[in-house]
Amino acid sequence: MDDLYIVLLLIAALQIKHLIADFFLQTRTMIMGREQYWHMGRAQHAGIHVVGTLGVLAMFGTPPAVLIAVVIGEFIVHFHIDWAKARYSVNRNLQPDQPLYWYAMGTDQALHQLTYLAIVWVLIGA
Repeated sequence: MDDLYIVLLLIAALQIKHLIADFFLQTRTMIMGREQYWHMGRAQHAGIHVVGTLGVLAMFGTPPAVLIAVVIGEFIVHFHIDWAKARYSVNRNLQPDQPLYWYAMGTDQALHQLTYLAIVWVLIGA
């Protein structure tokens, strides 16, 4: 039961980190022009996620080598999920009043949450 408790706390902490990084700390600069692959704002945004994940995983006593591998992986995955969503949305000129906009947003968020489940899975095996 203790392991399950820790896993649930870790998932909850990663979800709260995601909420803060994706919605409260994201600036206009990070959002505008994200359909371009080499976009500094998207890199900054993914960097904020990495810093948050570093903090969460450090609180749970993650070994340094695992921590570094996980956050590098998260940066790469987060960067590409956001790029794909931005490219899809901009190419279709999607706006919040269109269902496809919300399908893209929901898919983006689901992929990020699945990333956190993958992170927890890696930590359990570490």
